[in-house]
Amino acid sequence: MDKPPAPTASLTQHFSSLEDPRVERTKKHALSDMLVIAVCGFICGVDSWVELEEFGEAKREWLESFLTLPNGIPSHDTFGRLFAALDPEAFSRCFMAWVRAVSEVTEGEVVAIDGKTLRRSFDRASSKAAIHMVSAWASKNGLVLGQVKTEEKSNEITAIPRLLELLHLEDCIVTIDAIGCQKEVVARIVEKGADYVISLKGNQEVLHQQTRAFFEEAREERFETVPHAYTETVDKEHGRFETRRYWVTAQLDYFRHKREEWVGLTSVGMVEAERTVDGETSKEVRYFISSLPGDDAQKFALAVRRHWTVENNLHWVLDVAFGEDDSRVRKDNAPENMAMLRHLALNLLKADTTTKVGVQTRRKKAGWDERYLVHLLGVKGAYTPRPSKRKPAPPRG
Repeated sequence: MDKPPAPTASLTQHFSSLEDPRVERTKKHALSDMLVIAVCGFICGVDSWVELEEFGEAKREWLESFLTLPNGIPSHDTFGRLFAALDPEAFSRCFMAWVRAVSEVTEGEVVAIDGKTLRRSFDRASSKAAIHMVSAWASKNGLVLGQVKTEEKSNEITAIPRLLELLHLEDCIVTIDAIGCQKEVVARIVEKGADYVISLKGNQEVLHQQTRAFFEEAREERFETVPHAYTETVDKEHGRFETRRYWVTAQLDYFRHKREEWVGLTSVGMVEAERTVDGETSKEVRYFISSLPGDDAQKFALAVRRHWTVENNLHWVLDVAFGEDDSRVRKDNAPENMAMLRHLALNLLKADTTTKVGVQTRRKKAGWDERYLVHLLGVKGAYTPRPSKRKPAPPRG
């Protein structure tokens, strides 16, 4: 059987500007070699530096076909030291340049900004808190666009503007939880040529109370004096019945003084979610500020619904398929850089359209089949899927 084609330089060209943090006289392994091994490893199921060394040894013959490897496969300690010292901001810039090169964020794409704590990254011995990362998720394309770490003794409020500054967001719709409801944040989004839909809660107490009072009064009057748009959605699955009702309006006379403070503010919205699970019904009402038109409830609803895909399609997948919450990597920059490797691997796995299995199974398949791995790395013609022999499921009922 012919050997699968090797990855080309495209895998490393966007990371070529990374500065090697190691002392010259101690270098036994090329930085580019170590990066390629790490990317391949994290695609194939690697979740620790020890596993990365074992992966390298298992795939050594294949890796030697296109890497220099003058001193063989680096040890797990060598991988650990490198990624603990590597500048995460520079790594992040290279990552985002790569994302822009291999994908296209389409007009109207909903980009969800949300944070996640790497739970096992805390270090009790040095009193170092767990790392908290803020990521940008392109909901339709299923891509991580970028990430930044929150500063120690800080929170997402300071991290979100830094992340927005790095992203290309023109013609997108940015969605953020209430913690991102800050005047600086909305101004930065508008500067980037994007729209926003941002949740309101107690951190903007006056605006939140005004919006709630406005909609409560409008509902009492059945919106007879308030021009608005309305839509609703119904979901039924696994014993859960949920109806979501969406109202949005551009009538902002009630908020006249706020329009000057909040750049781009053109509409306010309300979402009422009514859930019935096992016979018990609950209601939740949320409020939003937005730069979207106040006459398009469908667009508003789409942005709100897609925001939550960051939980199910990114954070949940990172925990279940990549074991992120169980990772005990803690030293220096290593947790942040390892998170970047997971994001890079996830993007490549999500981009595959040749197989319909989940991310966890794709990782295993890449480890089993070098042709499939090379295909994920972007080499055209590296892999031709075999026709599935699985029998279709019998009809229900």
